[in-house]
Amino acid sequence: FQGQAMMKTVSSGNCTLNVPAKNSYRMVVLGASRVGKSSIVSRFLNGRFDDQYTPTIEDFHRKVYNIRGDMYQLDILDTSGNHPFPAMRRLSILTGDVFILVFSLDNRESFDEVKRLQKQILEVKSCLKNKTKESADLPMVICGNKNDHSEIFRKVRSDEGENLVSSDENCAYFEVSAKKNTNVDEMFYVLFSMAKLPHEMSPALHRKISIQYGETFQQKSFRMRRVKEMDAYGMISPFARRPSVNSDLKYIKSKVLREGQSREREKCTIQ
Repeated sequence: FQGQAMMKTVSSGNCTLNVPAKNSYRMVVLGASRVGKSSIVSRFLNGRFDDQYTPTIEDFHRKVYNIRGDMYQLDILDTSGNHPFPAMRRLSILTGDVFILVFSLDNRESFDEVKRLQKQILEVKSCLKNKTKESADLPMVICGNKNDHSEIFRKVRSDEGENLVSSDENCAYFEVSAKKNTNVDEMFYVLFSMAKLPHEMSPALHRKISIQYGETFQQKSFRMRRVKEMDAYGMISPFARRPSVNSDLKYIKSKVLREGQSREREKCTIQ
């Protein structure tokens, strides 16, 4: 997410990468349990799908990009479907810049949960926007996963998903299959376009670089000899750690306090 400092230092192996704070973003993935949130994240990061289900408590990933010589950082927060700590979910929403809300097309309850989450995100971010006087849009994709299943298992009609986004130009609806990798790249392309981020951040439009290139990755002259025509590269930071809750709280507090110092403010409650 966008921070206060002019530069962020990202540790990748034995090297450090300096990313301008204005180019640092957080993507938050939300939805009920067993809808495929982590599978979509895995497709985004590694192009892989794992048939084995492992419940997520909260996973944090970081990807760093060199796009035409400029550095970008995308932090990805893959949240728990059980939401055992409502305050943590609210904090995740407050610190998020772009959102993916996932439900399963064969599970009506997961669709109802996405509707609740969409409402909560709009309410929480509206509260923060009122305090900070920000005019930024709220890019969001609502994602119906498992469209590879037979239509006889479908519990949510396409028009119901489309209706959730019809009144918001910064919100899009996609039906995808993380298993078959259907519409996943297209979904990320549209999300980043709505967020006014380089479209090369989507999985199919940049060269994946391993950690061995970390030392030269941030140089404006960085090029791979085999793919000279491509000038967009992405590297997963293998040792990324989620910022502490305290850091997130300080970040939100600093955003609020930067505006309206002279007037009395209501709280955007975390609890």
